[in-house]
Amino acid sequence: MCATFRASEPTRSDPVLISSRRNPLVRQLRQLHTPAGRREAGLLLIEGTHLAQEVARLGLKPHHLLCSEAWQQRQPALMEALQAALGEQGQRLSVSEEVLAAIATTEHPDGVLLTLPPPPAPPPQRVSFGLVLDGIQDPGNLGTLQRTALAAGIEQLWLAGGADPHQPKVLRASAGAALELPCWRAERTAVAARVHEAAGRGLQVVAALPPAGNGLPYWELDWTRPSLLLLGAEGPGLSPELLALATHRVGIPHSRAVESLNVAVAAAPLLLERTRQERMPVN
Repeated sequence: MCATFRASEPTRSDPVLISSRRNPLVRQLRQLHTPAGRREAGLLLIEGTHLAQEVARLGLKPHHLLCSEAWQQRQPALMEALQAALGEQGQRLSVSEEVLAAIATTEHPDGVLLTLPPPPAPPPQRVSFGLVLDGIQDPGNLGTLQRTALAAGIEQLWLAGGADPHQPKVLRASAGAALELPCWRAERTAVAARVHEAAGRGLQVVAALPPAGNGLPYWELDWTRPSLLLLGAEGPGLSPELLALATHRVGIPHSRAVESLNVAVAAAPLLLERTRQERMPVN
């Protein structure tokens, strides 16, 4: 359940105006910067016009809509759509630029913030194309991986530990993909058990390795088969626990001038190879 954060009781035609950084709501919403604060409140902090557009496009229901008067004048159609999405329990608040800056994690917020219940974790189900990320700690990498995975048609993302997929930096880096891509995060042992189950149903479990790992060149694998792709962080790579579950091992051949590729960069050709093979089948 979402915690109830309210400055007062507004009407639709006369939203609350908050101009003081000392307003209790400011302190409450700043708690959403931390994992513990997000868990306790049952809310995420959504920052910026682009993510607000994604919330409206996906038909999500914000809990709060906070925007400056200047932003309301620049984005009347988006503001109207978001206000309609609030429903009876939502709250729209006009805030000063100083209040926005006090709540936001970005240095220069562009005029709008939302709070939103986190997307529900996907239930265990049969997937034909899934991505497993093992210990990805960098928020920028995780957000970029989510965006690429969504573009490639990944049906579910399973996270074995690593960065919180709902932190503001990840949400921004994903450009909204984190709000749309079904994601499940758990301890590595639980993720390994689900990977093992998927392999038992006949999915090929594909581990991505550095060139020295003697993996098959990735384009030689039949990616049109139901598949799970396993990716580890650039330094440590995949854990032995997950690597042992792989039915196939692939790599991206590249110059020896660099030892390894950034995981978000390496993921792009691997994830998109399925689409390439489906559109350009090998004779």
